Amino acid sequence: MGETALGIAAALLLPFLGTSLGASFSLTMKRQMSPGVQKALLGFAAGVMIAASVWSLIVPAIESAEAQGMVGWLPAAVGFLLGVGMLLTFDHILPHMHLDEETEGPASNLKKPTMLIFAVTLHNLPEGMAVGAVLAGWLAGDAGMSLAGVMALAAGIAIQNVPEGAIVAAPLVSAGLSKGRAFAYGVGSGAVEPLGALIMLAIAGILQPFLPFILAFAAGAMIYVVVEELIPETQMGSHTNIGTIGVALGFVLMMVLDVALG
Repeated sequence: MGETALGIAAALLLPFLGTSLGASFSLTMKRQMSPGVQKALLGFAAGVMIAASVWSLIVPAIESAEAQGMVGWLPAAVGFLLGVGMLLTFDHILPHMHLDEETEGPASNLKKPTMLIFAVTLHNLPEGMAVGAVLAGWLAGDAGMSLAGVMALAAGIAIQNVPEGAIVAAPLVSAGLSKGRAFAYGVGSGAVEPLGALIMLAIAGILQPFLPFILAFAAGAMIYVVVEELIPETQMGSHTNIGTIGVALGFVLMMVLDVALG
C-alpha cells in the first residue's frame, strides 16, 4: 500500500517539478536565451515525447488490446487519431500563441505573454494525460504495465519539462515581466500536468476496457504537439542541426529509460 501511494505521488508530481525547475532559471538569467540553446532544448523535448509515445503508450496500448481479445492495432489507431484530433480542434477554436512567435513590448501589454503561457499550458495537458493513462494501467494490474515503467515515463517527461519550463519563463522576462512573475507563470503552466493525470486516472478507472484507446489517445495528443510546435521551431533559421541532435538525444534517453526500467 505504501509503495502504491508513493508511486502515485511520484508519478503525479515529477513532471510538474521538472517544469518548475526549468522555470526557476528565469530567476538567474541575465539575458535572453540564445536561439541555439532554445533549438537544442526544444529538440530534446520533442525526442523524449516521441519515444514516450511509442514505448510508453502505443506499444502498451497494443498489448493491452490483445490481452482483452481485441485486434491489437485497431484501438491504437483509433485512439491515436482521436488524440491528434482533440489537439487539432483545440488549436482551431481556442486562440493561442505558437512557441515560435516572439513576445515583444512592455510588461503592461500582457496579450502575447499570456498567449504563450496558454499555449504551453495546453501542450502540457497531454503529458499529464499520458502519465495518468499508464498509471491507471498499472493500478488495474495490466500485464504490460509496471511501476518501473510508470516511473520511467514520469521521469522522462520531467526531464524534458526542464527545458520546456525555461523556454516558457525566459521570453516572459525578455518581454519585460519581473523574474518572479515569469517564474510563477512558468510554474503555473506545469500545474495542468498533475491535473491532466488525475482526470485521465479517473476516466481510465471508470472505463477500464477502453484503456488501450486511452493510452493511444494520449500518444496522439503528444505527437501532435511535437509535429505542430516543437519540430518546426527547431528547423527555422540557422543551426537547425542543433535541434536535430537534440531530438536524437531526447529520443534515445527516453527509449533507454523505458526499456531498461519498464
